[in-house]
Amino acid sequence: MKRTGLYSKLQPLLIAALALIALPFVMRLFGLTVNTASMVVILTIATTGLNLCVGYTGLVSFGHGAWFGIGAYAAGIIQKHWLHDAIVIPLLLSMLVVAVLSTFVGIVILRRRGVYFSLLTLALAALTYTVAFRWTEVTGGEDGLSGLTRGGNIGPFNLDNGLTFYIAVALIGLVVLYVLLRVVRSPFGHVLVAIRENQLRATFQGYSVERYKLGVFVISAVVTGLAGALLGFQTYLVSAEAVSVPFSGELLAMVVIGGMHNMLGPALGALFFVLFRELFSIWSSNWLLYFGMIFVAFVLYSPGGLVGIWERFTRRWRPLPEEAAAMSKRRIYQGLPLPGFLLPEGLKGTVLRVEDVAKQFGGIRAVAGAGLTIEAGEIHALIGPNGAGKTTLFNLVSGLYTPDTGIVQLNGREIQGLPSHLICHRGLARSFQITNLFGGLSIYENLRLSLQARHAMRFNIWRDIDSYPQVHAETAELIKFLGLEGIEEIEGGELSYGGQRLVDLGIALGSKPQVLLLDEPLAGLAAAERERVSNLIKNVSANIPVLIVEHDIDRVLGFSQTVTVMNQGQVLMTGTPGAVRADRRVQEIYTGTGIPEVEHSRTDEARQDAAQVLRFDGVNTFYGKSHILHDATLDVREGEIVALLGRNGAGKSTLLKTLAGLVPLRSGTIEYDGRNIAGLPAPDISRMGIGYVPQGRGLFAGMTVRENLSLGRLARKTDGSNGVVWSEERILEYFPRLKQRMDVAADYLSGGEQQMVAVARAMSGNVKLLLLDEPFEGLAPTVILELFKVFDLLRRHTSIVIVEHNLDLVLALADRVFALERGAVFHQGPAAPLLTDLEYRKRILWL
Repeated sequence: MKRTGLYSKLQPLLIAALALIALPFVMRLFGLTVNTASMVVILTIATTGLNLCVGYTGLVSFGHGAWFGIGAYAAGIIQKHWLHDAIVIPLLLSMLVVAVLSTFVGIVILRRRGVYFSLLTLALAALTYTVAFRWTEVTGGEDGLSGLTRGGNIGPFNLDNGLTFYIAVALIGLVVLYVLLRVVRSPFGHVLVAIRENQLRATFQGYSVERYKLGVFVISAVVTGLAGALLGFQTYLVSAEAVSVPFSGELLAMVVIGGMHNMLGPALGALFFVLFRELFSIWSSNWLLYFGMIFVAFVLYSPGGLVGIWERFTRRWRPLPEEAAAMSKRRIYQGLPLPGFLLPEGLKGTVLRVEDVAKQFGGIRAVAGAGLTIEAGEIHALIGPNGAGKTTLFNLVSGLYTPDTGIVQLNGREIQGLPSHLICHRGLARSFQITNLFGGLSIYENLRLSLQARHAMRFNIWRDIDSYPQVHAETAELIKFLGLEGIEEIEGGELSYGGQRLVDLGIALGSKPQVLLLDEPLAGLAAAERERVSNLIKNVSANIPVLIVEHDIDRVLGFSQTVTVMNQGQVLMTGTPGAVRADRRVQEIYTGTGIPEVEHSRTDEARQDAAQVLRFDGVNTFYGKSHILHDATLDVREGEIVALLGRNGAGKSTLLKTLAGLVPLRSGTIEYDGRNIAGLPAPDISRMGIGYVPQGRGLFAGMTVRENLSLGRLARKTDGSNGVVWSEERILEYFPRLKQRMDVAADYLSGGEQQMVAVARAMSGNVKLLLLDEPFEGLAPTVILELFKVFDLLRRHTSIVIVEHNLDLVLALADRVFALERGAVFHQGPAAPLLTDLEYRKRILWL
């Protein structure tokens, strides 16, 4: 197992000690005094506290100067009014005051995430400054709180001496650094990094994320407040500038310039700031403007700050190992049993029961009265077409969403409505449809965090993580079981897609579940890796029951004991794999009934003579390390409707997004209207006459129908040179229902009307090629028929590429089809044979 040596743990402390010894001499070389050296150390303490929030936890605070000033005012007021000429006790009491206040403030503002949290901290700084500036009786107002003392002598040492005070401040700085090093190396500190990397995953590992965030917020505020108190005693004065918004910005800039994610980075930032201010202000009163420009340059070109620049240089003579070379060191052991510490005790009978669960999002009914039961020792497959509600049901069971109605029981105890981390501790763990790792952490750290979450000392803030041998031993055994031994130090984000899938499975297993939920664990894997993961799942299920969503239906029916089929948010049937395969209702939801539901104007004659509008040739597209499209090929002719068919996860939506420029292609050619558009940004592609209607419609909520349509015309040519001119009057001829809705907000429309607005908005861009992603999803039959007729008429003016899981509808509408599986086109041809010959359709598209 990987442990950190004593030298590596103490290295930052040794470097800091040497730097503190040298700092007064460095200041003298620049013509500065020891008081300036004290200022550097004080700002280092302040920014190190801020870095704990920003760099280690990802909580970007724009108002940490408030705690700096509150600490200074608290220490000053305590000394002036109660403890005259004392310094140690006022410092300690000021830290207590900051701790209490930051706890209350943190409980309030940590309810918000991202930019809202940052804005609340900014508001805190502005409010604190106003109070400090105007509460003259307590804070001194504009004149500040003056008359502070440094407490006289400590033994033979007089703190009024600049060098003596510097030594005292330096020693305090070393103590603070030691404490924070212990914090970040504790179980608590490792969870902070996990929250920064992936808060959702940390929650599903069993961590109460809000509790950790509040803890680090308070620690960070106390450290920064201590720095403020020290500055007050250095200058014998506390002014309102210490709590100002600009000063909070300067603290944040020091952290960024020095280098986040590194305990010594803020020290470099503080030194840089003080030297820049002291030296550059001699030449210009606008030194802060130039400092701001430097800050912007670091954000743009070196987000790792000065530490990041140093790391770039060191990698030239000490390069990191290539992933391919590291993967060759991977050791795989065949036939290993499930590690003993993962074996649940006393599992028998029904382990998980879901009854009459329902969930609605706005006007969309995602799940309606669904239910299933998972028995001990079985693999239970959950299948269904795209949009059936499978992943939503997963999210309801695992606590990501709260059911509107229904019951979820785990080992006889109801868990619906519980937060995800408590559900995890009850014994339910899950993987995710899109691999959900801690990208900046190693494989070892990813898996250890799951096992650590099950330990009673997971919230310990002081004890070193290496002092938990059981956690490390279990992590090593889990790595061996997964076949990842030898590559433990590779970061999760650097792994191949197959490796990420294995780690995602390992993270779920590390939670020591009694039920394991796997969401498409085989998606995107190569054949050999699919076989290995399938064998792992079968191995696990002998001891831990598994509920699996998977679109490789052949394989999942091959190794599951029970199968539940969902369609349109409801359970269609539950039975054995053989019964499901033979059930006509199940076949129909995948292949349709074979009976056209609507009349169409398609001639069924091949349009061989029509000009080619689009040629999509040999395109490869990736999401990170995930290879989604494999040499995909497609062509579209004028006046033609082309259908993209395939199971969920086959790459259909990705193909449309690649066409629209929303997902960059890695290789291949996209030729539209005689021009290669591969690599062009999405706005340019849109202006050329390609309209995209995403799944879910993507309307601008809060804006009226008229405003949505107007936005569709902005920054586009209206002369028809890049498409067909669609005036508002002409669009409303196709969608007359919208005439009465033009001044109604889009989010107040029915689902069918919203879909009409989405299509109309795309047409407003004078489209020559229209891309439709699941346009009939969730709509009533009458609305589907209305939209079908519109699309059928549109073929006279524009070509259409459509993704739609209702095969009867789309085959009645389309001229030709391209069928995808695992990102590659495996069938193309006219739509008519697939529409009229159900047996032929089953041979091409069924299990």
